[in-house]
Amino acid sequence: MLDANWIHCKENIGDCVPLYKKDFKITHPIKSAFLYISARGVYEATMNGKRVGDFILAPGWTSYKHRIQYQKYDITDSILADNSLTVAVASGWYKGDIANWWSCAQNHQCAFIAKIEITYTDGTVSNIYTDTDWKAALSGYHFCDIYNGFIYDARLSPEFCLETVIAENNSKSELIEQVGEKIIEQERFKPTKIIETPKGETVIDFGQNLSGYVEISLTASSGDIISLSFAETLDRNGNFYKENYRTAKCQYTYICKDGKQTFKPTLTFYGYRYIRLDEYPIEVNADDFTSIAVYSELERTGYIETSDCLLNQLFSNTLWGQRSNFLDVPTDCPQRNERMGWRGDAQVFIRTASYNYNVNKFFEKWLDDMALNQSENGAIPMVVPFEKGCPNISAAWSDAVAICTWQLYLSYGNKEIIEKMFLPIKRWVDYITNTTTKPNLWFGGDHFCDWLELGAKEGQYTGDTRGDLIGSAFYAKSTEILCNIGLIIGQDVSNYQSLYKRIIEAFNNEFKDNYKTQTEHVLALAFDITKNPNQVIESLVKLIHDDGDKLQTGFVGTPYMLHVLSRYGYSELAYTLLLRKDYPSWIYPITKGATTIWEHWDGIKPDGEMWSSDMNSFNHYAYGAVIDWVYAVCGGINPVKASPGYEKVLISPISDSRIDWIKVELKTKYGVIKSAWSHKKGKTVYEITTPVKADVVIEGKYYTVDAGSYTF
Repeated sequence: MLDANWIHCKENIGDCVPLYKKDFKITHPIKSAFLYISARGVYEATMNGKRVGDFILAPGWTSYKHRIQYQKYDITDSILADNSLTVAVASGWYKGDIANWWSCAQNHQCAFIAKIEITYTDGTVSNIYTDTDWKAALSGYHFCDIYNGFIYDARLSPEFCLETVIAENNSKSELIEQVGEKIIEQERFKPTKIIETPKGETVIDFGQNLSGYVEISLTASSGDIISLSFAETLDRNGNFYKENYRTAKCQYTYICKDGKQTFKPTLTFYGYRYIRLDEYPIEVNADDFTSIAVYSELERTGYIETSDCLLNQLFSNTLWGQRSNFLDVPTDCPQRNERMGWRGDAQVFIRTASYNYNVNKFFEKWLDDMALNQSENGAIPMVVPFEKGCPNISAAWSDAVAICTWQLYLSYGNKEIIEKMFLPIKRWVDYITNTTTKPNLWFGGDHFCDWLELGAKEGQYTGDTRGDLIGSAFYAKSTEILCNIGLIIGQDVSNYQSLYKRIIEAFNNEFKDNYKTQTEHVLALAFDITKNPNQVIESLVKLIHDDGDKLQTGFVGTPYMLHVLSRYGYSELAYTLLLRKDYPSWIYPITKGATTIWEHWDGIKPDGEMWSSDMNSFNHYAYGAVIDWVYAVCGGINPVKASPGYEKVLISPISDSRIDWIKVELKTKYGVIKSAWSHKKGKTVYEITTPVKADVVIEGKYYTVDAGSYTF
């Protein structure tokens, strides 16, 4: 329990990062020592010169108005006779330009709170709390911000001479124990090449787009300056390109001390593949630079390997899109002046995410914040965390409250989450019911529609898919999920079952299967809300063929497209779309060197020009949602609604002659499920391993098998 006081500097130190210090002595043998600590901002604690823990950007990002996590560290082995605990506190997500997005940053005061609990070998306990006895100094950080980077002066030795710190004697009810996954340093990359661009600039390519930071190690003179810029790609001429970062400055300025030194900025992060050396005091040596990936500590559960190297790269790109954007909350992108917990991106990707990694705890934390940010009328904001009301209440985005909850139940059998989220989902469905301009449909909303649909006109972000149709389709979907959950947890949902039937009837009466776009067809089929599915699938297939066997969908339609096609017997066409190399396709960005998923199908156009500079992330995982089709259809691994969490499994792989072989694995709490197929001497051989009883469907033939390995 963290029962100390919040403290912060009395002086206004502007953009500088304060460093707090507490000295204390130990005169008796100790049994254990623990540090409990949190911050309004992000902190880094050091005990006797050694960093405490491996949590980067602690305490993480929550809806701070409602709850702030605190961490507990075992510091027993760091305790000496004479001790010094120092804590640096930067703005993080709590204050600065990023906080202006989602809260009222101008009113925020960064602070921290801590307690050291020491248990002696004689059984007695003493505590050291944050209070006005702590000293404060200016750290080497003249500036540190999520969007805008940092300025750090390594020459400075902190002088703890600032005026007495202020202790806040107020409620600490917002403090909670750590509930999410911690953020840690992960993979490390050395430069793959040093580039001299046509403009004469020195650029380093690390070979992988990611979220994290650059560590530098060099021998320099006091006052030498290192200044770096960050980018995800080069332009068509091979020059450094960072216009798509918009107003995010992503500054990296390090003022050297004398001699050998190593530095990394652990109180902020960047999204990048390339760095430009704007100032570098010595001859460039690749060994001086290391790119460090930083993201939430998640257990890897899914693996895909195929005979197709481009498909393997697509899987890798999807993994890196997830890693880069699963940094405590599921963000849209890690590089520009955004990096928000967009609900639409998360809900279209969560099924893929839950195959790739165990994201149960990660998403449960985020959904808890979503419930806390829900308005009294049931509205849910466009991003979470969000504390500034509820603008842009959009279908598919706000429906994340239902879709993400339901997926966690299917993937992990998480009954606790559906019990917790039943009321927020109910309030969300009621919000639509109470605000629509046409009963039993969702009309009159201000939707993001099929975001970045290819039919969009120049300068626009949405195409011809009707917002009222999308709204009504997701109204049906969220109501269906509410009914499913209610029946599982024993709630009376009879009124909502009746509502669901009325929505289906109204949808068919309103739209009459007269669907204009690929996405309109796909939603009607995916959500089972058309009464004439055979007619609609034929119309969809014709539309795809008429469009040149290529996608025209955006964020809303794309995740369901291949599932709909394979479900209705058009797996060959689904594979055609998956394996297509020309624009628009999932493989096209790979032909342009992509190592993550792009926000736009044509982020870089075939002629090498950029789609735009204002909305053109090259690390935006939404379209990576296609990988759940690879797991579920190519590999055929699916949870069973009646036995969630893979207590029982349906394995129904569908092969294609254009791929020689594929191997798919999924680790569940019951064991590892394996599904593979290959073409041998004109026949397709299927190999299945299941740790639980499974229904297996192979080329239309049904089998029920016990745990074991099988060949078909």
